[in-house]
Amino acid sequence: MKGITKIVMVVLLCCFTWVNAQENTEKEVINKMLKAWHKAAATANYNEYFSYMTNDAVFIGTDATENWENKAFKTFSKPYFDKGKAWSFTAIERNVYLSNDANFAWFDELLDTQMKICRGSGVLQKVDGEWKVKHYVLSMTIPNENVGEVVKLKEVAEDQIIKQLKSTN
Repeated sequence: MKGITKIVMVVLLCCFTWVNAQENTEKEVINKMLKAWHKAAATANYNEYFSYMTNDAVFIGTDATENWENKAFKTFSKPYFDKGKAWSFTAIERNVYLSNDANFAWFDELLDTQMKICRGSGVLQKVDGEWKVKHYVLSMTIPNENVGEVVKLKEVAEDQIIKQLKSTN
């Protein structure tokens, strides 16, 4: 009986190790894809950048009005890419999580950008065996001790947005 228990334990350990290795490999693939996606923007490679996104992707920018469906985001972004200056985001920290079926992943990242540290988060979908950005949110970070100053800076503009949005709901 002790021999069977040992065999079962070894088999379970091997299965756990294999599953963990598969998850780590998938996370490495995702990290490489996200790095390439950000690099495509930094080098103003429009076609490559959008090839990493699903056709129905959503990009939410730092401005309250920036909630872009893919087609609108392409239109908005094209002039920046055409000038050879899109945006430059370099991940300085990233966490990646996988769904149980490994067809979806989500992540959060701290980014070194022209706006200093920003936070990105997103949802990825595996499409035809390749990871694609389905939803991305970019946020500027604000040190807690500076929140009051920032609120004052954006108060007038965002009060108008709030009023407008409340009137349409």
